[in-house]
Amino acid sequence: QVQLVESGGGLVQAGGSLRLSCAASISVSSFSINVMGWYRQAPGKQRELVATITSRGSTNIVDSVKGRFTISRDNAKNTVDLQMNSLKPEDTGVYYCYVRGGRISYNDYWGQGTQVTVSS
Repeated sequence: QVQLVESGGGLVQAGGSLRLSCAASISVSSFSINVMGWYRQAPGKQRELVATITSRGSTNIVDSVKGRFTISRDNAKNTVDLQMNSLKPEDTGVYYCYVRGGRISYNDYWGQGTQVTVSS
């Protein structure tokens, strides 16, 4: 019903930039996407929210990346991007695309994850 395809991960030196992109493919009619965003999971740690954005453009960004990461969304294309600047080694982890949406009630959907590695 919902397929999330992520791209843009990789290896970068500290201080560098990466841009993550996620495209949601919806095969269900009358499906509404409410929230799109990104979570990440560092080795040995729990998955944590990085940034989300609603269909109206309201954002929620974790304090540790504020001022460095920017989230954007294209409602017409069902895509969400995460521009990551001034990357730090502690930003290393697997980044997961996230969508909350549905027809009558909302469900959570996850991408397979893309690795981001920041070297010091």
